[in-house]
Amino acid sequence: MVPFAGYEMPIQYEGITAEHLWTRSSAGLFDVSHMGQLGLVGPAGPNADGVRQAADALEALVPGDISELSEGRMRYSLLLNEAGGVLDDLIITNTGRSIALVVNGAVKWDDIAHLREHLPDEITLTHFDENALLALQGPQAADVLATLVPAACDLVFMTSAFFDWDGIPLWISRSGYTGEDGFEIAVPGEHVETLANALIANERVRPIGLGARDSLRLEAGLPLYGHDLTPKTDPVSAGLKFALSKSRRAIPEIDNETGGWMGQEPVMQAFDDGPKQRRIGLLVDGRMPAREGAEVYAGEDQVGVVTSGGFSPTLEQPIAMAYVDTQHAAKGTALEIAVRKKRLAATVSPMPFVQHKYFRGS
Repeated sequence: MVPFAGYEMPIQYEGITAEHLWTRSSAGLFDVSHMGQLGLVGPAGPNADGVRQAADALEALVPGDISELSEGRMRYSLLLNEAGGVLDDLIITNTGRSIALVVNGAVKWDDIAHLREHLPDEITLTHFDENALLALQGPQAADVLATLVPAACDLVFMTSAFFDWDGIPLWISRSGYTGEDGFEIAVPGEHVETLANALIANERVRPIGLGARDSLRLEAGLPLYGHDLTPKTDPVSAGLKFALSKSRRAIPEIDNETGGWMGQEPVMQAFDDGPKQRRIGLLVDGRMPAREGAEVYAGEDQVGVVTSGGFSPTLEQPIAMAYVDTQHAAKGTALEIAVRKKRLAATVSPMPFVQHKYFRGS
């Protein structure tokens, strides 16, 4: 157990590799209650009008099209500063009662302060700190959850709904941070142990710690805030152009009060001109992993730095993410990583390293 964001968090239960491979083959249960669960609603209240008001207001701070989200739909987006740097990445959902945000635990208080400072006073922000959050991930996740909440399995990737389990209210989304099919389940904290025990009672489920969560998301090519994303990185360099909704990319006229978002001008300049650096994947030769901070070289020239790295249990070789100068970011480019006074050969690889298996419907 280690302290993280005010919580005691499990690194591992039975071993990182074993937990990683179990999640890829069966179902892993993660306690991610350290994440921030927020809700926004406009003055009309917890109804369609209040949701629309909150969505319109939030669009001043994120580059995604939030107003067009129908009830139950979710969208990955970014909180940006005025320079276009990433303050956090987050999931935004129209629950039908509010615009819900799930934000990273390490910066949730900063996010709350940022939202309260920049949103209109008539938008109510609620921090659901009494809620816990569980993530059930893996190819057996749907079959397991069907034994408790059968209707939840009708969800497809990036959709959500409210459910009732033995009188306990749940908000379930089909989403996650592993690249596998799976669900995230918000539950009142007083009932989370009961729910977790009910899930763990299924022989297909094992508890999974932070170590495997990190190796799973790395294989899935998913960035980690504070490492692969920081206020010094922009969405274009980070390979997150998909988070810039097409309908919101055009910079509005100065006298147009709608459509703009914080950091839009510098981000769109990078979008149009191309970034100086790009986030890439690297397959590393040998067995020695390259960790965060390792320098990346092309010949004798340093061209980048590793931001995440480790050993891939699925591929059985080291993998890494790095930011490198754009001219060295093409697939197949041969580079070297400095590790313990050695140079490890590495090759630029597309991400994800392991194919996503999200359920988008039959």
